[in-house]
Amino acid sequence: MDKTVTLSLGALETLSRELLTRHGFDEAHADAITRSVVAAQRDECHSHGVYRLIDCVETLRRGGVSPDATPYVLDVSPGIVRVDAGQGCSLLAFERARPALIDKAREHGVALLALNNAFHFSALWPEVESLADAGLVALAMTPSHAFVAPAGGQRPLLGTNPIAFSWPRPDGMPFTFDFATSVVARGEIELHRRAGDTIPEGWALDAQGRATLDPDAALNGAMLTFGGYKGSALSIMIELLAGPLIGDLLGHETSPANEERAGRPWHGELIVVIDPHRLLGDEAARHLQHAEALFAGVLEQGARLPSRRRHEARRRSREQGVTIPRGLHQQLVRLRDGARG
Repeated sequence: MDKTVTLSLGALETLSRELLTRHGFDEAHADAITRSVVAAQRDECHSHGVYRLIDCVETLRRGGVSPDATPYVLDVSPGIVRVDAGQGCSLLAFERARPALIDKAREHGVALLALNNAFHFSALWPEVESLADAGLVALAMTPSHAFVAPAGGQRPLLGTNPIAFSWPRPDGMPFTFDFATSVVARGEIELHRRAGDTIPEGWALDAQGRATLDPDAALNGAMLTFGGYKGSALSIMIELLAGPLIGDLLGHETSPANEERAGRPWHGELIVVIDPHRLLGDEAARHLQHAEALFAGVLEQGARLPSRRRHEARRRSREQGVTIPRGLHQQLVRLRDGARG
């Protein structure tokens, strides 16, 4: 039997929406979550793809996310938008606040969004890329639960703390990157565990602070930052900017949803947006074209631009469909049909 299943994007979207609504998410949240996980799967970003639906359902069952929360958008000042997710998923909160954020950036040149009190599981790149598609430069960051040891430490204190950036290009897809400040996203370790594989050296420590190749030991121990002290410094910066600066929690003050329903999985996200046309006026087009020289220089050396792999995968998926492991597909179908997992 084939070990994989290939679905059209439409079929995968339908499966996701039916699964989420079957387990209690309202249509608005189900649609927002579906847009995110299917986009990640489409672009072959497996660690944020449809396997995350399993975690969404489990988090809901454990009381870690409100399935029907209505985000509350607040116009704070000419350059600031706040949105309270109401312990709902961050994705719908972002979508509801995005129009005001864009309007403020276009009017004033710079704007920021403080997204508070949200369950956050998703990749950041779809958010910043959607803003770059609107002609804006965007930077996003969020802390996560304490899974990562600071450089030189042995115990979890920091989140995986991703940061994402997107730059609009005149004649192509935006330049976008999105990466955890840990060596890898936690989802990468979870995928190795699901596949029964060991993890590479240098990814994590076990609960006793010893280097480990065992994904289970890594998930119960501490992940490591990328680039040693440099990644650790960036991770601390993200904790500060997307935590206390926007009136939200540090990663170690939160915790995943658990069986006792005592978890505190809600935290914040910060997005900063710049409008080059407002900043540069009539010179914007010339300077955006000037930036293309840098991208050309990267490609001329045979190097790869971040996001290029995703864009190539996106074209394939639209033409050929999306391929996922058969075991994952069977688990998603069982969830859609009402099973607990």
